[in-house]
Amino acid sequence: MKKRIGCFHAHHSNIEHIQKALSLYDVELVHFVDPGLDRIKADRDYNATIIQKKVNDTLAWISRCHVDAILITCTFFTANMSDKDASYSIPIIKIDVPLFYAICENEHPQILTFTNPHTVQGTMEQLKSFADRQNKSIHVEPYLLENTFELIMQNRKEEYTERVASKLKQIIDEHPDKRICTAQLSMVSAAEKTYTETGIQIGNHSKSLADYLERTLRLHCK
Repeated sequence: MKKRIGCFHAHHSNIEHIQKALSLYDVELVHFVDPGLDRIKADRDYNATIIQKKVNDTLAWISRCHVDAILITCTFFTANMSDKDASYSIPIIKIDVPLFYAICENEHPQILTFTNPHTVQGTMEQLKSFADRQNKSIHVEPYLLENTFELIMQNRKEEYTERVASKLKQIIDEHPDKRICTAQLSMVSAAEKTYTETGIQIGNHSKSLADYLERTLRLHCK
């Protein structure tokens, strides 16, 4: 039976990445996009309670829309979630988890790159907790690609991809002994462009997501 996955995004540009990653599978993707939370995080009265309530309210709504699972593609959402998602009767899949598994399987020093400064701390804390639960010793340092995230939020996708790819190549040159990964779904195109131009694999969500969802949700190819 075809699986129906509700995808919770912070920006519509993530839709094509998920569709491409799961294009071989017999699934129906239902997309829910809410860019507002990312836009209010700099407000004076912003706090974690606001986003936790909004995220959990949206998860409750999506779970009522006849889906078999929910995929949260925004690291800002997952980094600010409360533990209430554990009470849902359908799987709640965080976009970070497949990538975390891949990171934990590599014992070499790694650099996890970000474009959104507001996701760095939360994602690194989640990664450390994940590695501890897996009894894995990892050597990962965060690296923020400054002055990039506003481009994707302004729908300047091509410019965003070019700038991120350029910065990734710079990191490769500066750290030839370390494995490079991207921490956000919006960075997939830049990671793939960098691989095409350098021949060096950049860890990214697209590479790890399909295999993980196939196992977790028992997806079938078309």
